[in-house]
Amino acid sequence: MTTRHPRIVSLVPSATEILCAIGGRELLVGRSHECDFPPGLACVPVVTGQRMHTTDPAEIDRQVRDQLAGGCSLYTLDEHRLGRLAPDVILTQNMCSVCSIDLPTVQRIAAGLKPSPRIVTLDPHSVEDVLDDVLKIGEAAGLELQASGLAVDLRERLFRAGEFINPFDDGPAVALLEWTDPLFIAGHWTPQLIERAGARHPLNPTTPRPGSGAASGPQQAQRLAGKSITVPPEILVASDPDILIICPCGVDLPGARSMVAGLHAKPWFASLRAVRTGRLAVVDGTQTFSRPGPRLVDAFEWLVGWINDRPDLIPAGFPWEMAIPGR
Repeated sequence: MTTRHPRIVSLVPSATEILCAIGGRELLVGRSHECDFPPGLACVPVVTGQRMHTTDPAEIDRQVRDQLAGGCSLYTLDEHRLGRLAPDVILTQNMCSVCSIDLPTVQRIAAGLKPSPRIVTLDPHSVEDVLDDVLKIGEAAGLELQASGLAVDLRERLFRAGEFINPFDDGPAVALLEWTDPLFIAGHWTPQLIERAGARHPLNPTTPRPGSGAASGPQQAQRLAGKSITVPPEILVASDPDILIICPCGVDLPGARSMVAGLHAKPWFASLRAVRTGRLAVVDGTQTFSRPGPRLVDAFEWLVGWINDRPDLIPAGFPWEMAIPGR
């Protein structure tokens, strides 16, 4: 008896990456408009769209706040196209209504499909959650063995890069901005990665789970950070980080470069130690820290390599650049 493979629609770019990484590319019958990796997905039907089209950081933030305050979704979901694709499984998320289409909209539309598809909801808040999502997607796709292999490989890469960290050194203070107007300090898995790479993230650090003690060494999974937070420029200036990483959420490298140019126009920006000393990095958010998928491990290897002056550890082709002071 031949087992029928599920028809899968992915509404989350990281889920699409995971599905393809475990060999499920042929199961993908629909995707979100942001699912652009791995290459070769252009022929897969798109079922979502975005309502905002401005590129100004402050205007994007204003529109996001207005839409959410009014109870409106930031994205559209093509109900008729989704119905024609007849998915057995829909991969979606419930972590951030700004990053992808909101879960209630997906649930409402999926309930009207006949037959009703299974909804697999991802809600990662830590690196370990991301590895668990690999297994969750593998189970939904009928690719459990392949998913287990990928999770083991990713975990081994995390451990291998971590061997280059000096556990007795507090390391430099890092601020990673995932938005520039207003200033958003990264949260969730990003502070975990920074701290495991041998640095500190004082404006939004991880804290140990209750009862986990110091949560150091092998217990690092017990240290979690909250959501990203907004801070006024005065707070960033007062913290004066040794290293500044600008990795705007959902923005590619040229877009991030443009946002950094906007920061250079601010009088306070040039006073930052990281800017004065050239320890300012610009990173493509769409391919790295913004997406809780396999390439988070690339981001960790980059962090370890750059922070600890081990360029040999930085993955080839990692999408980043050193920002030039004043530009």
